[in-house]
Amino acid sequence: MQFFSKHQIALAAISFLGAASAVAPTASVAATKVPGQYVAGDFHNHTTCSDGAISMQKLIKKSTGKDNGEWGLDWFVQAGHGGTGSRNCTLAEDASLATPAYPLVTDATTGAIKGPTTTWENSGVTLKGNVSGTSPSRNMWRWQSIKEVQYPITEYLAALKNTPVFMGLESVVAGHEHSSMAVITGQLPTSLDSVVLPTTPGYTPQGNATALAQWSYCFDRGDSDTSRGAENQWSCEVTGSDYSDTTKFNWNTTAMKLIPTGSGVGSGVGTKGHLKTVESLKWMQEKHAGGSYYVPAHLERAGPFNPDSNNGFNVEHLRNFNNAAPDIAFGMETQPGHGASAERGEYRQLRNSFVGSATRVDSVGGSTYGGTGVYGAQVGGVWDALLGEGRNWWFFASSDWHNRGQFGPDDRRSTQDFYPGEYQRNYTLVRNGSDKLRPQAIVDGLRTGNNWASSGQIIDRLAFIACASYAGRGARTAASVEALAVSAANGNTDINVSGCATMGEKLAVNPGANVIVSIVVRDPAGVSSSPYSFPNPSLLQVGINQPLNQPVLDHVDVIRGMVTGFRQPGAADYAGEWPRNTNWLRADGTTADLSVVPAAAKNTSAALLKSFSAAGSNAWTAFTAADGTQMLKMTFTVPAVQASQYLRLRGTNLPASVPYETDANGNPLPDFFTNAANTANLRVPCTTVGTNVPTSAVSWTAASGAIDGCPAHLATAPAAITTASGPVAVGQKMVSYDVAAWADLWFYSNPIYVQVKGSTVVAGVK
Repeated sequence: MQFFSKHQIALAAISFLGAASAVAPTASVAATKVPGQYVAGDFHNHTTCSDGAISMQKLIKKSTGKDNGEWGLDWFVQAGHGGTGSRNCTLAEDASLATPAYPLVTDATTGAIKGPTTTWENSGVTLKGNVSGTSPSRNMWRWQSIKEVQYPITEYLAALKNTPVFMGLESVVAGHEHSSMAVITGQLPTSLDSVVLPTTPGYTPQGNATALAQWSYCFDRGDSDTSRGAENQWSCEVTGSDYSDTTKFNWNTTAMKLIPTGSGVGSGVGTKGHLKTVESLKWMQEKHAGGSYYVPAHLERAGPFNPDSNNGFNVEHLRNFNNAAPDIAFGMETQPGHGASAERGEYRQLRNSFVGSATRVDSVGGSTYGGTGVYGAQVGGVWDALLGEGRNWWFFASSDWHNRGQFGPDDRRSTQDFYPGEYQRNYTLVRNGSDKLRPQAIVDGLRTGNNWASSGQIIDRLAFIACASYAGRGARTAASVEALAVSAANGNTDINVSGCATMGEKLAVNPGANVIVSIVVRDPAGVSSSPYSFPNPSLLQVGINQPLNQPVLDHVDVIRGMVTGFRQPGAADYAGEWPRNTNWLRADGTTADLSVVPAAAKNTSAALLKSFSAAGSNAWTAFTAADGTQMLKMTFTVPAVQASQYLRLRGTNLPASVPYETDANGNPLPDFFTNAANTANLRVPCTTVGTNVPTSAVSWTAASGAIDGCPAHLATAPAAITTASGPVAVGQKMVSYDVAAWADLWFYSNPIYVQVKGSTVVAGVK
């Protein structure tokens, strides 16, 4: 499977007139869309400025570079936890990362390299605000780090590499856990296009990340600084908000922000924290509506919402966010990073200490499901509940890169994380026309929901469109709609035709219209980014011999749900907690069904509508694309629609009924059976013995060649494990860590809405 998305995308205007001519005579080419293309990126990752393991230079090079062992992303947002950090992530690890403006720094006495684990104090940086910690490891507030240290090097590297690299934040969320967010105001201005980069140390940026830094000071739960940003003298007030109600707020006139922001428990800390977070969204909506996004990260991981501490998100909190700032809070990161960890995504049962609970509380869902959290993976669950309202609430993925676990950062194996772009990617339609790719166009693209996410390069191109067809002059043929989708896929773009819609859009139709849907994907040939060439152990269970680094798309599912309108705060179906602990994921790895889920968190109309594969009654058609690669096309009709609805896609390399991976309907099973943290639950043996299998102590890079046997670091079976094929020997290697992730791949698209005249209005989408 060749990694076709590792290339420099030409960002040129694309004409759709040729494809449009195949449409029925009543269709016309719309003139409102600026041309664009799907570009791959990541917005959640870490350096040593928070709790990552590598420098800014190394992370940006690994994520956006085009050499072997680099992942070729088209855009990149460097984020990191809010609060504080003690290490200087702008110091490079070695000479290969040195640049004229940021040369390698060495100790004047010993000559040793001062790399990215060097403290701020030992770097000679002056710390500002109410400084915490003990010398020489005192902490810098992230507001200062973003504003004065990280943004300048980010801008410099963006100009040096001619790649849109900009700053975001993984906020530590008041009342909840984490969120991937950014305020891009001031970043990478157009004046950067003509800047002359320095040839000696030092760089003066053209732009700034002051707005993001101020947000971090004002609203991040990890920031207890009261200095108002030292010389900045920031105020965090939101116009129209009354902070005099002390039952809801605790406004500090010294800090000019809501306090406390710490990790205290009891007395409604979570409830008050949620109110502060809603204020942060109002602030962004008021001051930076066009230049902000706010996407709750790995939102199932910390369990359900805890009114007396800072844990997870229930469905009502997502509704509150979207109600307060629909231009900013428009989705969730429900396909989390940490895909190679002992517990995929770091989700697990009994993970979280909870005020008021005698036992620990599960991550919501108790596990990921094919690497996706239960909010996004469960058909008819939280995501479908939000889509069923007609909300602009989109699906996103991230790497959440920190480190490789037991391996070094240049090793291809992992027991913790994948690099940005290595395994998971957001593909976003960015309408920049003939202009270069800029942060504003990227954020605008994310906001539209014209985005799909994929793991393990199971596909690297997708066109998904729906067009209305009426009797007579308004009739469209399936062939004409399919031609539009083929043209879009060939151009790595979408459509610009009236009477048609794509992801994140709504198609307005009259009652009785036929809706013709066409899907085109590219399942790239050659090898993927996986370092493993031995057969996928999960598929071997069902007699399929398929190398892990050459995955093949097995099927594409179309999921449909009905739209019934926004649910109102205070109504019985507005708020509700996903079932905890064994009320959902049982001790044997089976799950309950939607009957135990509260009405607020489900949409029982959502169901599998179609499933396409290489054979059978719904077989796709393979064809050769304009660039010589093979694509797959599939087209069908939703006849005579009478009610508003939506369609969304998912796809995988796994057929239905793969033991411990998929159920009889092809739904992902919990990753309970491949999580190494509890070896007694492991069920998929890895038995291939290879000739190119290094020990875990030997670094294994791209130049070392594919590993052709089960790697040494896999968890092993304890006594008394019985698998689908019978008992296994004690010490048998079992699918876990990164092998589990490469074995089990999924993509998800955002929905197309169909709004039927006289039925429910899809109010959240323009």
